[in-house]
Amino acid sequence: MILSDFEGGEIMLKNMTAPKTLTEALDFVIFPGIQGGPLEHVIASKAVAFKEALQPDFITYQQKVLDNAQSLAKELMAQGFKVVSGGTDNHIVLLDLSDKEASGKGLEGALEKAGITTNKNMVPYDKRKPMITSGVRLGTPAATTKGFTTEDMKTIAKMIARVANDYKNEALLEEIKKEVIALSTKYPLYD
Repeated sequence: MILSDFEGGEIMLKNMTAPKTLTEALDFVIFPGIQGGPLEHVIASKAVAFKEALQPDFITYQQKVLDNAQSLAKELMAQGFKVVSGGTDNHIVLLDLSDKEASGKGLEGALEKAGITTNKNMVPYDKRKPMITSGVRLGTPAATTKGFTTEDMKTIAKMIARVANDYKNEALLEEIKKEVIALSTKYPLYD
C-alpha cells in the first residue's frame, strides 16, 4: 500500500508571448543547475497524463483523491494526531509527530515494515534534524487509483495509529502487515 508519491515539475505558460524578462529569469534559474537533459520517457508520460487530465472522469477521480485525503486526515486527528494545517484540501496529509515519541524517520520505518509506504517530512518549527524529522507525509493518489474508499482510509488511519503508539513492537508490525495485505487484496491491480 503506498501512501506517498513523488512528483516532477512542469512550467507552463498560457502563450508563448511571455515577457522576455520572465523567460530569461526561468532559463537562468533552471538551466543548467536544475534541469538535466531532455528525458523522452518523462516527456511522453507527461503527455499521457495531460491527455488523461482532459477526460471528464478525471474530475471524478480527483474528487475521490481529495475525499480520501480528507477522510484519512479526519480519522488521524480523531486518533489523536496533529495534522499540519488542521486537515487537507489536496492529496497530501502531513502528520506532526513533535508531541510523540516516534520521529518521522522512526514511524516511516515502522510503517514500511507494516506494509504502508510513507515518507518522513519536516514540519513547521521542527526541532528534529532533517534526516530524522517530526513529520510523516501521506498521499492518497496511489491508493485511490487502486480503488480504496473513504472507509478504507479510516481503517488505514487506525492502522497508522496502532503502529505509531507501539512502533518498536515487531509482532504488532507483522500483524498489521497481514491486515494491510488483506485490505490491499480487495483491490487487485488487474482484473
